[in-house]
Amino acid sequence: MLKQLNGTINYIEEHLLDEKVIDEAMKRVSVSELHFKNVFFFLTGMSINEYVKNRRLSEANFDLLHGEKVTDIAFKYGYQSMDGFTRAFKNWCGFLPSEISSRGEHKVFPKFNFTIKVSGGNSMECRIIEKPAFNFVGVSKRVPMQFEGVNNAIVDLANSITQEQREEMHRLQNMEPFEIVNVSYNSDTEFKKEEGYLTHLIGVLTTEKEIGAGLETLPMKAGTWAVFPNEGEFPSTLQNTMARIYAEWFMTADYELAESLSFSFTKMNPDRQGHAYSEIWIPVVKKER
Repeated sequence: MLKQLNGTINYIEEHLLDEKVIDEAMKRVSVSELHFKNVFFFLTGMSINEYVKNRRLSEANFDLLHGEKVTDIAFKYGYQSMDGFTRAFKNWCGFLPSEISSRGEHKVFPKFNFTIKVSGGNSMECRIIEKPAFNFVGVSKRVPMQFEGVNNAIVDLANSITQEQREEMHRLQNMEPFEIVNVSYNSDTEFKKEEGYLTHLIGVLTTEKEIGAGLETLPMKAGTWAVFPNEGEFPSTLQNTMARIYAEWFMTADYELAESLSFSFTKMNPDRQGHAYSEIWIPVVKKER
């Protein structure tokens, strides 16, 4: 995976001015585009589209310093209008393109280079489970995207579940992990930015067909799941484990991310305030050799 990440970065650098550089780069990796883009995001904190945009603006800054015309640079780096380039450039560095040469301002966004960092020595427990087709059944709501901390909108959703709905979910629940789970999907930003909204469902896994109490159904296909148990301070341990799955486990595993939904559950420890046991279930497929 490390080799593919650096190979993609090198390809982007060599074809930075190409309009479809990302599409062409994705054709050259041996894992799915979904998997590659998710690993890239968790390792860097930005999407590959943002990376290309930042690299182009960095090179545009260099060209402006050397006296090239703003109009020529705008079209050189793929902008269809001067206004579009000017807005993007000012948002990126805080100055108008026309000010760069006279002010001598130079903001740099260097090319990425992925390396192996050996640290910690903390192992990750994981088990692989095959599951038949099933439904998530529960209640859902559009909530703000939030990467860290407790999402109060999700807390409000949990508190809104009626006793009748709880009893119906308990009746329907017939599949591992036999817990109330959390599922997030339909993010406005594909989970790549801490902005916009996503749909969050709180419910259970079931193969039952008759659903009552006004509960919603989200069907899932049969597939393979990688399960990551974790225990510690909530929600930081859960969130850190999710980051490590992409930054560490996927880097060496024989699996890649599948086209499906991840989910998790959390059981708070009644004897230790803020301490919880959680499991993260990630849909995966075997890598092609």
